[in-house]
Amino acid sequence: MPDGLKRLLRHLSIDVSPLRDSRDYRLLFSSGVVTMFGTLITMVAVPYQMKELTGSYLAVGLVSLAEFVPMVVGGLWGGAIADALDRRKIIVLSELGLLVTSAVLMVNALLPSPQVWVLYVIGGISTGIASLQRPSLEAVFQQVVKHDQQGAAAVLSSMRWNFGAIVAPALGGLLVTAYGPAAAYGIDTLSFVLSLALLWRIRSLPPAENAAPASLQSLVEGMRYAVRRSDLMGTYLVDIAAMVFAMATSLFPFLADELHAPQSLGLLYSAAAVGALIASLTGAWTARVQRQGLGVIVAATLWGAGVALSALAPNVWVLVVCIAFAGAADMISGIFRTTMWNQTIPQELRGRLAGIELLSYASGPMLGNARASLMANIGGTRFSLGSGGLLCVAAVLGLAAALPKFRRYDARTDEHALAEKARREAAAA
Repeated sequence: MPDGLKRLLRHLSIDVSPLRDSRDYRLLFSSGVVTMFGTLITMVAVPYQMKELTGSYLAVGLVSLAEFVPMVVGGLWGGAIADALDRRKIIVLSELGLLVTSAVLMVNALLPSPQVWVLYVIGGISTGIASLQRPSLEAVFQQVVKHDQQGAAAVLSSMRWNFGAIVAPALGGLLVTAYGPAAAYGIDTLSFVLSLALLWRIRSLPPAENAAPASLQSLVEGMRYAVRRSDLMGTYLVDIAAMVFAMATSLFPFLADELHAPQSLGLLYSAAAVGALIASLTGAWTARVQRQGLGVIVAATLWGAGVALSALAPNVWVLVVCIAFAGAADMISGIFRTTMWNQTIPQELRGRLAGIELLSYASGPMLGNARASLMANIGGTRFSLGSGGLLCVAAVLGLAAALPKFRRYDARTDEHALAEKARREAAAA
């Protein structure tokens, strides 16, 4: 094999050093694989069961609305307690709570007359618990993975997620149509049992010695820290802008009909995840990038360009390629953002900032789909896609110009990255 090809393959190969070097990361990674499948299967089962029980589009749509407030409250408070308490304890207790909610959904589905209100209430409670847990899960990687392996860990985590996002919904669709929602909820419950067995073995992960107690004041302190750092604000604002202006999955059913390929609807929904998985599998090179701020800007711009190009797609296959390209660019942006967060945010603030991150990447797609539907009502699906993608590119470039510290960020010279690296080296010594 030519030397040039060997070097190329080395650059593209996946760096598994976090899995090799950290026992706790291996346990967290394995737990995530197990619960991700169960959770994504339930994400298919809940709206399917609601449709079967009510036959109402509005009733199905209200499921997401019922989850929004618990997501916001859980995410913010979860960030506060992630910095104030033992993160392992938070993760384990939250996992136990999620097991109970899945079991309740299973029992409800087995009743002769399943109750609709249970889907709303338990769906909201489950989202709140998951949002409460998420900041601790995000923050804990900083404690169990070496500083210079954060990029590799971000690639591995994104690969895990995208593989599940492709396979699990399809499996969930087969389960609920062939065996009913109770079977899907049962598998989700079992996944939490297996996950708990793995998470129980993780070492204690206590808060920093100078950690602030969980309170409204500590939440405000975390927000002030984020606002003071324009490089961090850049990661949040660019992601929100990219999602608000270019997210358009709500248009997929209409696009499939317009292209006379209604059977391709599932393919459209999975195309972005396929592109993201390819980006993850070939994303080892991202761990060697030091200017992650510029990387986020370029990747978010390509995401918007991919969505804009999809407006010109003459058939469903070109549309799938454009969506997959956009999904790959969005995943690269996510890898760079995660690396910046884990390499620069102090441990005593990491949980609260993870709560803010959760709101930034969870609210954007919701608002983006609403924007896409509104613009489609005005000018059609192609107008919505094309103008949304171009607005995304303009917004990202505008933010890049307005936030020079974000644009010029370099992990080799940034004061926050160097301080966090020195702190971790001292702790390890």
